[in-house]
Amino acid sequence: MPENNSVEIRKPIPIKDIRHIQSICREYDDDLRWLIALLSDTGMRLGEAVGLLKSDIYLDGNIPHIRLIPHPWRRLKTRASGRYIPLTKESAWACKRILGQNNDSIYAFPRYTSSKECNTNSASAALNKWLKEKLLHDYVIHGFRHSFRDRLRAIECPSEIIDQLGGWSLKSVGQGYGKGYELSVLSKWLLKLG
Repeated sequence: MPENNSVEIRKPIPIKDIRHIQSICREYDDDLRWLIALLSDTGMRLGEAVGLLKSDIYLDGNIPHIRLIPHPWRRLKTRASGRYIPLTKESAWACKRILGQNNDSIYAFPRYTSSKECNTNSASAALNKWLKEKLLHDYVIHGFRHSFRDRLRAIECPSEIIDQLGGWSLKSVGQGYGKGYELSVLSKWLLKLG
């Protein structure tokens, strides 16, 4: 089939720009920047992050992580999307800030989430506008997800681990066997990310 040249390809965000944005997120230190920091080091889809409950975040224990599960206000894209995601560097900082915020909400991002809906479109518009102001190139929030995969490839992370971390669809029947990689193995690879 011929390629459709009118489709815009989303660009991954280079690591120097990711680090720049992460440092600015710490300066602003508000819920929108926590969301960006969370996305920048986890490979989560925007809707997955926006729809989190605070109780989906586990900071106590040996390996801080997120337990990504479906909720009535936010479904998950695929069966493989339900997963455990280790928290490292900026994502751990963001989750500490989310849990430390002084509000009574059960939602990690109550600005965009309620028991009825998860307003990903509004979050996307606000974050993309802010990114456009801070970066020279026209990157979008989904570019962090593309970069996440490239960053894992660059450290020669096995593709099966990459797929599990990002919640990408399984490519073979064999990948669906067993329970997948342990949190400790996933964390080891995320700690190596540049």
